[in-house]
Amino acid sequence: MALTLTEAEKLSNDVLLQGVIETIIKESPVLQMLPFIQIQGNGLTYARESTLPSIAFYDVGDTWAESTPTFAQVTSTLKIMGGDADVDNYLRSTRSNINDLEAAVVEQKAKALRHTFEEYFVYGNSATSSKQFDGVRKLINTAAASAQLVAAGATGATLTLTMVDELIDAVKGGKPDLLLMSRRSRRKIQNLARAAGNNLQVGQGVLGEQVQLYNGIPIGVSDWVLDTHTVAGSVETAVTGSTCSAIYALRFGEGALCGLSSPEMLQVERVGQLETKDATRHRIKWYVSLALFSTVTCAALIGVKD
Repeated sequence: MALTLTEAEKLSNDVLLQGVIETIIKESPVLQMLPFIQIQGNGLTYARESTLPSIAFYDVGDTWAESTPTFAQVTSTLKIMGGDADVDNYLRSTRSNINDLEAAVVEQKAKALRHTFEEYFVYGNSATSSKQFDGVRKLINTAAASAQLVAAGATGATLTLTMVDELIDAVKGGKPDLLLMSRRSRRKIQNLARAAGNNLQVGQGVLGEQVQLYNGIPIGVSDWVLDTHTVAGSVETAVTGSTCSAIYALRFGEGALCGLSSPEMLQVERVGQLETKDATRHRIKWYVSLALFSTVTCAALIGVKD
């Protein structure tokens, strides 16, 4: 079973590191639910099912035809995320609580790391930069027509609950674990549900917080899902230039969408004293990536207009 960042937190006794992880997962609907596989090496190679073997009906005495499935070999490579945070030594010596000062600086860096991860969780594209991992938009491939892509219209259309139901139905093998969307899309679904006489359900999240549910599926709001996508010919051509958004239906776990990480997971290192200035440096880093083992476990609704 893949390890979540929440569970990884329990394996560390470092107060500063534990505080950093708590800050990240509490504010992120994605990291609360996304499981991680810890891997040795710089990446994970796996076989993704492409086509099933054929089956036919036969009469007695017929010659049976042989057929085999086909697979695609996919490699997800760990990418390096992180940054340095410096704590001025003068402030350290004149403040009454050194640990609090260090924790505050590192916490802000951890918050920036969480923001970056959530942005690239959606929009990461290794074709744009080899330093990035591929996000869900690229993994689902919203730039090409497929069964995992539900288009609101050739150039976008006003969201309806029927579209959301179609999106959920596009995920095979079980319900999605999360509907990830922008705040605008969440408001629209809420208004549509209210107009139909059924407010969105309210349930309990992973950390005990209240979350809104649609058809029993948690709604995750991401400030990194843009409302400026461009749709033409029922596919996305750009993430800017128009007024469309996207809703992503995601199923998590081994065999579905998973995070990949080095065994150390998130790391906070004390680099030490700097030569060129009177400060102590901390380095926050994460060797991380995403893997979509089965393409039918995730889907995207594109062209969502307000």
